[in-house]
Amino acid sequence: MSTLEKEAASAVFVKSESYDGPPVRGYDFSEGINYSKLLDSYSTTGFQATSFGAAVEMVNDMLDAREEAFRGEQYPDLRPCRGCTIYLGFTSNMVSCGLRESIRFLVQENLVDVLVTTCGAIEEDLMKCFAPHQIGDYELKGSVLRAKGLNRIGNLIVPNQTYITLESFIQPILSEMLAAQKEKGTIWSPSKMISLLGERINHPDSILYWAWKNKIPVFCPAITDGAIGDAMYFHTYKEPGLIMDLVQDIRLINRSATAAQKTGMVILGGGVIKHHIANANLMRNGADYTVYINTAQAFEGSDSGATPDEAVSWGKIRSTAKTPVKIYAEATLVFPLLVAKTFAKRVFKED
Repeated sequence: MSTLEKEAASAVFVKSESYDGPPVRGYDFSEGINYSKLLDSYSTTGFQATSFGAAVEMVNDMLDAREEAFRGEQYPDLRPCRGCTIYLGFTSNMVSCGLRESIRFLVQENLVDVLVTTCGAIEEDLMKCFAPHQIGDYELKGSVLRAKGLNRIGNLIVPNQTYITLESFIQPILSEMLAAQKEKGTIWSPSKMISLLGERINHPDSILYWAWKNKIPVFCPAITDGAIGDAMYFHTYKEPGLIMDLVQDIRLINRSATAAQKTGMVILGGGVIKHHIANANLMRNGADYTVYINTAQAFEGSDSGATPDEAVSWGKIRSTAKTPVKIYAEATLVFPLLVAKTFAKRVFKED
């Protein structure tokens, strides 16, 4: 063998060191159809399926820790702490689509402790109590839809009439809030208003209804960024003076973290909801358990795309925490499956 051939051979036939990892193996359909085993096989399938498997393990760890006895001090202004305080964050489109039912299930069954979302999620949860959104198409032309009073969210259609109904629902509640402010000295915060909206909607399909009923706080730091903000704007021309105190809520969410024994974060999407939860956990030097589900990328430097390890650098996830998980996926594809393998099994006690 010539020198060149020897160099080529040495380059190609590098000896391997041993590597201790599970063998790659997916689900074998020749064994029949078993959806639970199919999802179990994701752990050894590779790529984002393996990240899904890691997320299942992480959420189950959160839920196990939540069942541990709480040894700290309870505070009257906070929901009673458990062994692990679980934060669920979701962007408005998670409520626009059918994930609303998955989220409502978690809140109805008392499986999470703190919700953080955006204005769109608050209003659309209420709106769906009046009329459903409908399946449309990504390619429906905007100018045609606009002329018909139809709003498009991806491939979903929201009739503008539902916003008109929402406006009629909210306006008298804003008047009632203003009267309480003037007559009783009530200082409203977004979470207090959201709780009131949940009480008044009184609908079993509503996330906000179950959050009110189970005393789960719903934080929305961008409460004016949507139709509720529009309603507040129009209300100022009829009855000016309503004050919305954001400081109450930042104090409350931060205290929920500092009072916690352990914390877990499950965050669907990015932006303000992701940062608001993570920043609250900074107050306790980071969360113990973390699952992100989003499609954002780190190269643009956004908080949405920031990896869990970037959050470690800020103290928002503990350096000693179990390796946090990010699933790079569109949430409607994977979150119901994650719920099925974790939260739902705590309720139904079966595969």
